[in-house]
Amino acid sequence: MNILVTGASGFVGKNLIAELKNKGYNKVFEFTREDDFSLLGDYVQKCDFVFHLAGVNRPKDEKEFMKGNFDLISHIIDLLKKYNNKAPVLLTSSTQAEKDNPYGRSKKAGEDLLLKYQYDTGANVYIYRLPNLFGKWSKPNYNTVVATYCHNISRGLDIQVDNPTANLTLCYIDDVLEEFIRALKGSPTVQGDFCNVPVSHNVRLLELANLIKSFKESRNSLNIPNMEDPLTKKLYSTYLSFLPEDQFSYDLSMNCDRRGSFTEFMRTPERGQVSVNVSKPGITKGNHWHHTKNEKFLVVSGEGLIRFRKIDTKEIIEYRVSGEKLQVVDIPTGYTHSIVNVGGSDLVTLMWANECFNPDSPDTYLLEV
Repeated sequence: MNILVTGASGFVGKNLIAELKNKGYNKVFEFTREDDFSLLGDYVQKCDFVFHLAGVNRPKDEKEFMKGNFDLISHIIDLLKKYNNKAPVLLTSSTQAEKDNPYGRSKKAGEDLLLKYQYDTGANVYIYRLPNLFGKWSKPNYNTVVATYCHNISRGLDIQVDNPTANLTLCYIDDVLEEFIRALKGSPTVQGDFCNVPVSHNVRLLELANLIKSFKESRNSLNIPNMEDPLTKKLYSTYLSFLPEDQFSYDLSMNCDRRGSFTEFMRTPERGQVSVNVSKPGITKGNHWHHTKNEKFLVVSGEGLIRFRKIDTKEIIEYRVSGEKLQVVDIPTGYTHSIVNVGGSDLVTLMWANECFNPDSPDTYLLEV
């Protein structure tokens, strides 16, 4: 297929073109505001599908609304008629088309023109009245409040929460792309004269701000956001895409002594914590047991010996472990246990515990294996 994408350098356009190429659509005509209009005629003549994403939403002069949101689609329709090309046309409109403001009126005019074109020619048109979109490659202070909050919070800049209780409807760019690919294949999600992205999220403005702030704070608390919540998962991915390029990494607090080190890596309230334990050669760590806390040990480098003894018996159970063969060892409750570095280099062990360490209730009792 030859696919025309207008607004190719914009937020949606960049994401769509990347996904089209991922799906194997390599004949994509990319049209941007910097391109000569003569190119558009050549593209329209050859295309099998039109994604009309170009538009204006923050002009210096209100007259630019109609020029950007009506004149261009009008020109594309004229070209389609000129070349007798009935390729399907997908138009990204806005929920603002339902409102009586300059932007909304310009979007509504473009919709009406395209619906008339469909009525006159029988060509398929797919009009999407999109809510607030968010995701990677969006622009702060332009595309959406999510982009602005992610950009500012990741840089320690102030944000404005003018109406804390305002309810926002958000669509994630990947959900938009999935729907657009369905439309490309002739199976859009249709509701009357319009189409819609079936997955959206509602959130209050203050809740959104606090959630994005928690992403920044998680580097200190080590708490991983709740990825079971779809909106949180998508917002966290978006937030990370806004990190300054010199701030992709962050330090962890290492507890070091002559024996090696112990470093917490991440915490979750519902799935415990992950830590990294480093033991010097000949060093034994552990020699304690737990009532309820349980752990998993995974040696990723070096050689170790994990030893167990049920606290009311004398029998010792041993597991020899090595980074040469990754093997998880469960640490059951009621067994005192230890790990000994029996190799000649540092022993590095990933340790998962089913609960985050609480110094007020450690559930850890010293006892030699």
